[in-house]
Amino acid sequence: QLQLVESGGGLVQPGGSLRLSCAASGFTLDSYSIGWFRQAPGKEREGVLCINSSGSYVNYGDSVKGRFTISRDKAKNTVYLQMNSRKPEDTAVYYCAAGRRRCHVGEYDYWGQGTQVTVSS
Repeated sequence: QLQLVESGGGLVQPGGSLRLSCAASGFTLDSYSIGWFRQAPGKEREGVLCINSSGSYVNYGDSVKGRFTISRDKAKNTVYLQMNSRKPEDTAVYYCAAGRRRCHVGEYDYWGQGTQVTVSS
């Protein structure tokens, strides 16, 4: 069964850091573009960052520029979202997704179930 599983969510204070993981089972992430998305209560889902199979990345929005980074660990078949300088408005359920096409196309074939991240003092 092909599956993506996010982990690493939780409660973090404003200004703090958190790293989310997106692990795959049943397939290898190497040839996929992996995107991170988030959905806050009452809001539409928005794209955060995406990393191509080549390692290049795409920012889907300006809200996380300079604060969030994305990376791959091919040996662990995992993609990470490092979130620094967290703000309360970063509170959301975070999802990862895998797609066969490059990040700028924005099409995804597999989605994880999401992990809750809450930024609060």
